[in-house]
Amino acid sequence: MVGIDEMTKGGGRGGRRPDPADTAQLERSPVRWSRVAGLFGPFRWQLAVVVALIVASSLVALATPFLIRLVIDEAIPAQDVPLLLWAVGGMLAVTVVTAVLGVVQTWLSTTVGQRVMHGLRTAVFAHLQRQSLGFFTRTKGGEVQSRLTNDIGGMQSVVTSTATSFASSATTVVGTAVAMVALSWRLSLLSLIVLPPAIWLTRRVARMRRTITAQRQRSLADMHSQVEEGLSISGVLLGKTLGAGPAQSQRFATTSDDLVALEVRSQLAGRWRMATMSVVFAGIPALIYLAAGLPATSGGMTIGTLVAFTTLQGALFRPLMQLLDIGVSLTASMALFSRVFEYLDLPVDIDDPADPVPVDPTAVRGEVRFERLGFTYPDGVRPALAGVDLAVPAGTTLALVGETGSGKTTLASLVARLADPTAGRVLIDGVDVRDMALADLARVVGVVSQETYLLHGTIRENLRHARPGATDAEMEDAARRAQVHDVITALPAGYDTVVGARGHRFSGGEKQRLAIARTLLRDPRVLVLDEATSALDNETERAVQAALDEAARGRTTITIAHRLSTVRDADLIAVLDAGRVVEQGSHDELLARRGRYARLVGSAERAVELVA
Repeated sequence: MVGIDEMTKGGGRGGRRPDPADTAQLERSPVRWSRVAGLFGPFRWQLAVVVALIVASSLVALATPFLIRLVIDEAIPAQDVPLLLWAVGGMLAVTVVTAVLGVVQTWLSTTVGQRVMHGLRTAVFAHLQRQSLGFFTRTKGGEVQSRLTNDIGGMQSVVTSTATSFASSATTVVGTAVAMVALSWRLSLLSLIVLPPAIWLTRRVARMRRTITAQRQRSLADMHSQVEEGLSISGVLLGKTLGAGPAQSQRFATTSDDLVALEVRSQLAGRWRMATMSVVFAGIPALIYLAAGLPATSGGMTIGTLVAFTTLQGALFRPLMQLLDIGVSLTASMALFSRVFEYLDLPVDIDDPADPVPVDPTAVRGEVRFERLGFTYPDGVRPALAGVDLAVPAGTTLALVGETGSGKTTLASLVARLADPTAGRVLIDGVDVRDMALADLARVVGVVSQETYLLHGTIRENLRHARPGATDAEMEDAARRAQVHDVITALPAGYDTVVGARGHRFSGGEKQRLAIARTLLRDPRVLVLDEATSALDNETERAVQAALDEAARGRTTITIAHRLSTVRDADLIAVLDAGRVVEQGSHDELLARRGRYARLVGSAERAVELVA
C-alpha cells in the first residue's frame, strides 16, 4: 500500500480546480493542439518510446501481487523451496526491471522536454530582440523574464509530468482494475462502492487547502517583491535618500506577520488532509478484510488472494486521483503555452526588408537626409515630428536643439531606425534606411545615448560587445579617444575589471566615456550623440568633446544637447519646436536672426550667470 507521505507529495492534489488566471489566459489567447504537437514533432519516436516504457513498467509492476499470492498460498504452505525461490526472484526482477525502465523513461522524457524548452527559449529571445523599443516601454521587464524562464520552464511538465503522469496513471488504473477483478470480483465491487465517497472527501479537504495556499503564495510574492525593491542597489539608494528605510521595514514586518498566520493555517489544513487520507487508507482495507471474513461475501477467498488484492487496491488510489486532476494540469500547461505563444506571435514593427539594398558599410560616405519626415507615437494625440526637411552632407555635424519635448531625440532615433517614420523618409547616401538590412544599418550608424547601459561583466567584455573581433590594441585606441584609457589602466585589474550591476562602481562620467569608447570601436560612418556629454563635468566634457571632434572627422555626426556650448562649432544647427524645424543655420547666423535660437542661448547664459 502506498504511504500517506508519498500520497501527499506525489498525489493528493485532488480537489484542484483550474486557476481562473489560466482559464482567462486561454480565453484571451486560445492555443491549438496542433501547434503544441508541432513542437514535439521532431521527437515523436522518443515520445513513442517513453509511452511504451511507461506502459511496460506499469504492466510489469502488476505481477508483484500475483507473485505474493503464489508465495502465501502455495510456496510457503507446501514448503516448496524451488517455487519460493522462483517467486521471490520474480519479485526482485520486477523491482529491478521497473527501476531500470523508470530511469530510461525519465532520461528520455527530460531530454525531450529540455530540448523543446531550449528551442522555445531561443526562439522567444530572438523574437523579442527584434521588437521595437515601444514594446519594452509598454512591457514590464519582470514579465519578459518570467515568460522566458518561469513559463517556459513550467512547460517541461507537459512531457515530464502531465503527459507521462497521464500515461502511467491510465495504464495503472486499467491494469489494476483488471487484475482486481481477476482476483475477486466481489471485493472489486466493494471497492467501487467505497472509492467514490473516499475520493469526494479527500477532494473536499484538498480544495480547502488550495484556497489557503493561494493566499500564502500571494503573500510570498509580496514579500519577494519587497525584498527585490528594498534591497537592490537602486532600492537601497532610494530608501536612504528619502529616509524611507523604517517605513519599508515596517511594511516588510506586516507582510511577514500575515505570512505567519497563513503558514499555520496551511500546515493545519495539510494535517487535516493527511488525517482524511489516513481514514481512507485504513477504512477501505478494513472493509475488504471484513468482506473477506464473512461467509456471504468471501467466496472461499484464500489469504494470498486477500493480501494480493489489498496490495492492488492500495496502489489504485494515487493514479486515480492523478487522472481526476489531469484536466487541471492540462489547463495550466496550455495556459503556459498560450503565454509563450503570445510573445512569439507579436508582430515585428522594425524588421529587415524583404529585399534589402546591398550596402558596403566601409564604402558609405555618410550623407543623411530627412525628407518631409513625420512621426506620431501609437498613443500620441499630436505628431512628435511633422514635415522635417534637413540635409546633412557627409562628414559634417548637425546639432539638434530645442526645448524638452520638441522632438530632438525622436528625430535622431529615426536615423538608427529605432522607430520608423509615419510619414516621409530618412536617407543615408540616398538609400532609405528601411531598405537596408538591420545589421548593415547598425554598422553604419552608431548611437551614444544619455541612458548609459553597461553589462555586468568586465570592461573588456563591455567594449567587445560592440565588436567581438576587436583586438586589444583597437580597444585601447578607442578608450584613448574617449579619454577613458588612463582611468581603466589605473584600476588594479585594468581592462579585466568587472563594472558591476549597471556599472554602479563607476561615476556617471566614466560610464559615459566607456559607452563612447564602445561606440567608437565600431567606427560607424554616422554618429548620433544623444546628450552624450550630459553626465560629464566641465573639464572632462572638454576632453571628451575634443576626442569626439577628432573621432567625428570624416564621419557625419548628429548631436543632441541641452548645453548649447557644445554645439557652437556645428556645421548646421536645427532648432525644433513642437516637432517642426523652425530655424536652421550656423551658430553665428542664428544669433544674427535674433529668433528662437538666440532666445535659447540667452536663457542658457542667464542660467550660467545665476549659478555663478
